[in-house]
Amino acid sequence: MNEATAIALIGFASCFGFLTGLHDSAKLVATVISSRALSSRVALGLVALVGFCGAFVLGTAVAETLGRDLASPHLYTVPTLFAALLSTIAWSLFTWWRGIPSSSSHALVGGLIGALSMQAGVWALNPSGLKKVLIALLFSPVLGLVGGYLFTRLTFWLCRHATPRVNSVLRIAQIPTALALALSHGSNSAQRTMGVVVLSLMVCGMQSHFAVPSWVTALSAAVMACGMGVGGWRLIKTMGACFYRIRPIHGFSAQLASASVMAAAAVLGGPVSSTHVVSSAILGAGSAERMSKVRWNVAEEVVAAWLLTIPGTALMGAVFHQLASYFAETQ
Repeated sequence: MNEATAIALIGFASCFGFLTGLHDSAKLVATVISSRALSSRVALGLVALVGFCGAFVLGTAVAETLGRDLASPHLYTVPTLFAALLSTIAWSLFTWWRGIPSSSSHALVGGLIGALSMQAGVWALNPSGLKKVLIALLFSPVLGLVGGYLFTRLTFWLCRHATPRVNSVLRIAQIPTALALALSHGSNSAQRTMGVVVLSLMVCGMQSHFAVPSWVTALSAAVMACGMGVGGWRLIKTMGACFYRIRPIHGFSAQLASASVMAAAAVLGGPVSSTHVVSSAILGAGSAERMSKVRWNVAEEVVAAWLLTIPGTALMGAVFHQLASYFAETQ
């Protein structure tokens, strides 16, 4: 029975990992596609491959933050994990269908908070771990915005005497920055799935302490890469075209800023939202040229999704936990 339950939980976690890749591919390739640095097929293939490799670098600090620091791993139960994953998957599918760039990190954290609060009470959450998670989630978009603005202003200054041919140089320069972004993203985002899979093994009695086995890393990287390879075309349109007409200088600066923020977060163990980091960096890059360049009404929709995700998935996690507990008791 425990093995069947573990397989089911790992299956749901893998679905979450796939949807994470589906959402995240949009932000990783939107700028290089919009500026025509790479074709869509080549861009998606490259970021999927590099994102897979990224899961094996920069350690497992993010997985430990989500699985061990947010609350004691021994407080989790099967209904808690099912509820958290169901709420996260439901939110991801809804926002993907609507073409809204939402955060799988926010969704997972909200689902875990809601389900854990129903399982063991709100005091079961570790204040220091919760503070670390919320600081990473809430401040990383600000760093992305500032970084996008500053990198763009710096690039404009460095290119102030250049001819229009500099656009070709910047277009080519987007390729390595896109790969750096995919690498840092793969390291940070795949660890969310790792954390949930390890918790699933623990609640099913198949692992006694929190540690990420190599096969869990490989599985998490593979399902995320598959989602990235498929690509979230609805989201690519939002990220790459609806904010403003992205030129190579914007794409280069936004990718450089985003990669820096996410790589630092992966090393420090902060589960950041790559969706909102990249969105903010794109906004910062556009506003560095002029504020009126950005379609701020589209940005408002992204911010609204940012603010609603954690409360929304926390409520869903609490409801799903009650349903999962009732179902478990009737078996």
